[in-house]
Amino acid sequence: MAGISSDIIRGYNDTMILYLLLDKPSYGYEISKQIKALSNEKYIMKETTLYSAFTRMEKNGYITSFPGVGDNGGKKRTYYSITDAGREYYKARCEEWALTKEVVEQFIKKEN
Repeated sequence: MAGISSDIIRGYNDTMILYLLLDKPSYGYEISKQIKALSNEKYIMKETTLYSAFTRMEKNGYITSFPGVGDNGGKKRTYYSITDAGREYYKARCEEWALTKEVVEQFIKKEN
């Protein structure tokens, strides 16, 4: 079975990250683990990809970052939280995905 092309999924990295921030703030390693788990290990986001997405989305006002401490007083981490603009961007990306999926599926041959 072929893997997921990074070119295809790259445009939806932000969407996946924002989804994981909808309910509560989180930090990079935890987000990376969740993406791996939710995709049944079909997609593993590289650390450089993850952190460049954080930088880009923070610059665009979709997320904010703040210092925090890990569970049980563990090491210091940078946590990320979604903003109202991030929620709007996430919603727009979901609508765009629905339309993209609808169009592309017209060109996928259904096997009997």
